[in-house]
Amino acid sequence: MNVKLDEHSKILVVGTSGSGKSTLAKNISNILGIKDIELDALFWKENWQESSNDDFRDKIMQSIKGTSGYVLHGNYNKVKDLTWGNADTVIWLDYSLFIVMWRVIKRTFVRIITQEELWAGNKETLKKSFFDKDSIILWAWNTYSKRKAQYKEMIKENPYKIKTYIVLKSPKEAKEFIKELKKGRILTSASTL
Repeated sequence: MNVKLDEHSKILVVGTSGSGKSTLAKNISNILGIKDIELDALFWKENWQESSNDDFRDKIMQSIKGTSGYVLHGNYNKVKDLTWGNADTVIWLDYSLFIVMWRVIKRTFVRIITQEELWAGNKETLKKSFFDKDSIILWAWNTYSKRKAQYKEMIKENPYKIKTYIVLKSPKEAKEFIKELKKGRILTSASTL
């Protein structure tokens, strides 16, 4: 199956925390010249405070309003009607547990060492990342199987009438996907459903 993505595509990138959604989305955004919308950036406030549901929904609506094409990335179930419901293409990074855990641990260490500023000025700390009940590493581990089952079901049932699903099973497939997207925007190597 051929897939054509262009400046009018409305793409949602999903996958377990740490799988590489943001990196893939930024690449797609740059290649297609479409808006890059990171759900974490809309959700998190200073000092790791969460946005209220109404505020979060409003931020998403304002971000996608009036744009002919965009790439959203994130896994927030409470706003699926806005994310999945407005997408024409969903890209699922369906990587192995080993790859996901390696990536999330490596990314977390780098962020702690470099003191990389995340959303709203937040930074990851050794305590929060490794010794807290809300640890991103623990979150990735605990949600891996749940997300996998959820996305399989979403694809099977297709409640939001998504036109195209692209499932990338490895970082190598993601690189090939980006390579083909750069060449001509007609993709044939991605696993499509």
